[in-house]
Parts: sequence; structure tokens; C-alpha cells
Amino acid sequence: MNNEAILEGLLFVAGDDGVTLKQICEVLDIDINSAKTLVNNLIKYYENNNRGIFIKLYGDKYIFTTKPEYIKYYNLFKNTKESNILSQSSLETLAIIAYNEPITRVEVDELRGVNSGYIIRKLITKNLICECGKSKLPGKPMLYKTTDYFLKYFGISNLSELPKIDDIKVNTEEIDLYSSTETRQNDNLEIID
Repeated sequence: MNNEAILEGLLFVAGDDGVTLKQICEVLDIDINSAKTLVNNLIKYYENNNRGIFIKLYGDKYIFTTKPEYIKYYNLFKNTKESNILSQSSLETLAIIAYNEPITRVEVDELRGVNSGYIIRKLITKNLICECGKSKLPGKPMLYKTTDYFLKYFGISNLSELPKIDDIKVNTEEIDLYSSTETRQNDNLEIID
């Protein structure tokens, strides 16, 4: 078992939430010194191999982030036509916001079952949603709603033109997100002798 590879995967899966040393210890069943050594080795790997990403410590969490010296290319990418296509997770998050606005990120997370922070930031960048105030809930989390550009993007005048939820057909087939597409495709094959 390659603990460095597992840690790299953990950082990727955690995304913006990051990973603490305590979590690394629990997942890998190692002590704190071993976890520190493991993280430092991976940090050095990304520094020494001139990669486009690196690991940064924010508070007590380690997070993958992009190197600032390549910001020019990231901005060029954000403006390409292909980068303006919405992913399935973006559409899902956008639908939840549109049907439930104003809504907090935590409420979106609860409905999706996963952290939506990255997707929400991406939708804000694309001007499809915006911050519209603070909730009265403890901590006063930010509220989000769709924008006028959202209406234009989807060719509707107002949110009442969205399809009624009862009219939407939902695929209830569960998919294992941690298996490869190939594995899922092979599971659906019929074997004929």
C-alpha cells in the first residue's frame, strides 16, 4: 500500500475542504510524526517536479491549489468556449439553487449529499448565481440565488417558467462514484455463452 498515493487521492477528493493531520492519521492508521513526514514528502515532490499544483497549509488543513505563476493560463482557460459548458454537478447545483432560492451552501450540500463549495464558486464566476444576503441561521451563512444571466442562458423570462418538479423524470439508478466508468460499463454487460 502506497501511503503517499493514498494521501494524494485524499487531497484530491477533499478538494477545498482540505485534509488535517488528524484525518490523515485516522485514515492511514499512522501516528502524527509519520503523517507529517508523509505530507512533507508529498509537498517536496510537487515543489521539486515543477508541477502546476502544490500543497498549501491553510489553518490546520492541507489543500491542493494551483501555482500563482500560471494564473495567466488559468484565466485564458476560463474564457474558452469549452470551459463554459456546464458539468452534470454544476447543472445539479444550479437546479437546486433555482428551485429553492434563496438558499445557503450548507442546504445545497444537504440536498446533493456532497460539498458544493467549488461548484458554487464556479457558478458565481460564470455569473449564473450570485450572493443575495445572509441567512438568519447561526453563523449567518451566505444566501445564493440565480441571476438575470441565468434566465438569459436558459432562455426563460422568470423562474416560474422552469419545469415543475413533478414533471421531471429522474434516473434513480445508483452509481458508485469511486469505480471507473469502464468498471460500471462492464457491470452492465450481458455475458452470453
